[in-house]
Amino acid sequence: MSMFRRHGDRYVATFAVDEVRVLRKVASEVVGLLTDGFDHTDPVVGRLFPEVYPDDAASTAEFRRYTEGDLKTAKIDQAGAILAALPDGEAGGEVRLDAEAAEAWLRALNDARLAMGVRLEIKDGTDLGEELDDAVAEDPSSSRVFQLSVYAYLGYLQESLLNALID
Repeated sequence: MSMFRRHGDRYVATFAVDEVRVLRKVASEVVGLLTDGFDHTDPVVGRLFPEVYPDDAASTAEFRRYTEGDLKTAKIDQAGAILAALPDGEAGGEVRLDAEAAEAWLRALNDARLAMGVRLEIKDGTDLGEELDDAVAEDPSSSRVFQLSVYAYLGYLQESLLNALID
């Protein structure tokens, strides 16, 4: 598994082909969610764009009117930062991020994990290891096992990058 480390003013990780594929797919799905399928009734969209005033629909709508476009563009750009930095084609390879790109990656990884968490119905306090063990015991080849593994990987990668940033 790749891990970010600091090299001077850059944050560097070497990714295997499968890691590049997963990151490309996850970032592309976030972009697709925010462009093609943007729907406020989707719980994932609700998690990425929470109601600022949950008890005041009019104020929430007014706030969204002024902020949502910029926030959506920023989230798309952040996912795009992942896509732009990954090796081209079907190869693994090194990723080198400056501080701005590293922060965009952190935010994009967080958005991807939030989206996956909603789809996987992961709640605060969920023991991910136990959840994964249960899914493996039920059907080791299920898509849920794969999705939980990707969710855990994104968390690992996010933590790795965060640690490199604060070193």
